[in-house]
Amino acid sequence: MPQEPVLRNFINGQWHNSGSSTVLPVTNPATAQTLAHVPLSPGVEVDAAAQAGLKAFQEWRRTPAPDRIQFLFKLKALLEEHLDELARIVTNECGKTYAESVGEIRRGIENIEVACGIPSLMQGYNNEDIARGIDEHMIRQPLGVVAAITPFNFPAMIPLWFLPYAVATGNCFILKPSERVPMASQRLFELIAQAGFPPGVIQLVNGSKETVDAILDHPIIRAISFVGSTPVARYIYRRAAENGKRAQCQGGAKNPVVIMPDADMVTTTRIMADSAFGCAGQRCLAASVAITVGGARNTFTESIAEAAATRVVGYGLDPGVEMGPVITAQSKERIEGLIAKGAQEGASVLVDGRGKRVNGYEDGYFVFPTVLDDVPPDSEIAHTEIFGPVLSLMHVQTLDEAIELVNNRRYGNMACIFTSDGASARRFRYEANAGNIGVNIGVAAPMAFFPFSGWGESFFGDLHGQAWHGVEFYTQTKVVIERWPREWSRRF
Repeated sequence: MPQEPVLRNFINGQWHNSGSSTVLPVTNPATAQTLAHVPLSPGVEVDAAAQAGLKAFQEWRRTPAPDRIQFLFKLKALLEEHLDELARIVTNECGKTYAESVGEIRRGIENIEVACGIPSLMQGYNNEDIARGIDEHMIRQPLGVVAAITPFNFPAMIPLWFLPYAVATGNCFILKPSERVPMASQRLFELIAQAGFPPGVIQLVNGSKETVDAILDHPIIRAISFVGSTPVARYIYRRAAENGKRAQCQGGAKNPVVIMPDADMVTTTRIMADSAFGCAGQRCLAASVAITVGGARNTFTESIAEAAATRVVGYGLDPGVEMGPVITAQSKERIEGLIAKGAQEGASVLVDGRGKRVNGYEDGYFVFPTVLDDVPPDSEIAHTEIFGPVLSLMHVQTLDEAIELVNNRRYGNMACIFTSDGASARRFRYEANAGNIGVNIGVAAPMAFFPFSGWGESFFGDLHGQAWHGVEFYTQTKVVIERWPREWSRRF
């Protein structure tokens, strides 16, 4: 047995050791040290959680919405109280800086706050006298047992895109966190238990593909939420649909940003560096392609290269660090291979982040900020999601050309423009094919009271996470048309 702790599942209100004999190490990407081990739970443990959830659902759906959200109020308070501890866990298992981890948890807490408005958000509507003596009502009811499969890059935030809305609307919820970063979820569920949710309402099952497939195939589980790469999103969406489940599957991205010559270059460079290199580029809203227009080329190219070359890279808990490592040694190897691929395809490696080490953390999985200049628009690197701290530069003469490049891609998660001209901004907002648009914004992440949109191969489904979309996704509508005999006889 490994010396480090083996993480447990949380099923029916109790912590359980998995019966699986297969475990994977959870590694600190800055030090390459093993922090814990995570079990790859078999399908029988998914079934135990689903059965417990179905049993709990019978009472939970009957619990009034104002009473359900009291548990969320308690959870929010606990997350605030333990924010520093959670942020340190996220930094250690995920690699991002402490400030980035704090920001991630804050965004998760915002979703709890929005879901606490469910007594209003879940309201239906009605009409009297649609015909003489007949009234009609539309009400929303929960689905039953639902599940979320979440990625490594935001281990505390992304589960909270889904969990609060699911349970506030009366569903029972199962989380399968990424096997790379399960420790934040482990601590989150300790706080969930402390908040006092009834047994079976919120459950945790660790695992990998076998666990995911068991969730997708289980007849009790009615809906699936997923965030990850596009190939996996497409697989999960298809398999969930084949099994008659609702699915919302967030996929990959290759986010373009247009830099106009009238942009404030100092502010634009600072924001773009944070977008492209923040979280080591491992977020679905990272700027990955900068398209300069006309005279913006020389100024922006020079300033972003300097920002990349001077960004402080290291262990995220050390003071002054601005960027941490990528998640695994395999990710580091893949990213560095894609940088080489870009050079082979004709790009100029303006700032090269390959082959560098951080003093004191020589075994860490560090790729330093990288800038590729003159990336050919038809090259493979121009359309491949690198998911690392690599910014590609392209150069055009007009906004027309820039919008054409923005729309010539299969992804549609985010597109941004930096400009001081309102007409250019409005045109870009109108014509850019992406679900999240930024104007002088580097990371166009919607607040929790707006849906997290996504187009093209960045999203599979109809209803996104957060806000009204979350409420609609986790409820089914029932229309009631009623006439009462006594009223009928009085009128006729």
